[in-house]
Amino acid sequence: MKTNQISLANKIYLILAGLFITSLVASNLIFTKIFYWYPFDINFMGVKLFELSVGILPYPLTFLITDLISEIYGQKKADQVVITGIFASVFSILLIFISSQVPAIEGSPIDDTTFNNVFLNAPLAVLASMLTYLFAQFIDIRVYHFWKRLTRGKHLWLRNNFSTFTSQFVDTFTIVSLLIIFEILPQDKFLVLIVSGFLFKVMVAIFDTPLLYLCVWLFRRKFNLKVGEEIKLN
Repeated sequence: MKTNQISLANKIYLILAGLFITSLVASNLIFTKIFYWYPFDINFMGVKLFELSVGILPYPLTFLITDLISEIYGQKKADQVVITGIFASVFSILLIFISSQVPAIEGSPIDDTTFNNVFLNAPLAVLASMLTYLFAQFIDIRVYHFWKRLTRGKHLWLRNNFSTFTSQFVDTFTIVSLLIIFEILPQDKFLVLIVSGFLFKVMVAIFDTPLLYLCVWLFRRKFNLKVGEEIKLN
């Protein structure tokens, strides 16, 4: 690969890593708002499905990005992005804690009570998210590469969806359980949030498969990659 192609590949990798980390940290900060997703009106055991935390909106993007990085840059680079995301989450906890200790002045648009009500739960949420996210992302990457080796780089749709389905179930079940244990979410939302969250993530994974195909096709065309071939960065 030419020097200018390696430079471009590095820049794209950094952009993908930046989008990944931003999506992860944002999902940890906005999770307390619950909304109802209207396209489907489904009742499950007498409860309406698709009551979701807004934190779920950027989260599927992180799995799409790690799948793309896994496909193009390899497992090592995908693992590095995941670990960097963990450090970014820990740093966000530190910033939130420091900010909560600084008293608001009179006339501040956001007073201490409002700020603490919104953000002071975030450290527990980020802790719960990190435990589940680390586990789920490493499962996703390893399942992805298992199917990639088994299919010799073919059937991209299979490894994309199978890896995401497995990791998203682990992620959804564990994060909802921990947030209820920490009393951040009410117990009566346990089942509906798990079922709704998992179904939402599965649908997003299915819908983003064409996008992954498009991105992989563009990478292969731009960098002259064969099926299953990866870009090796330092």
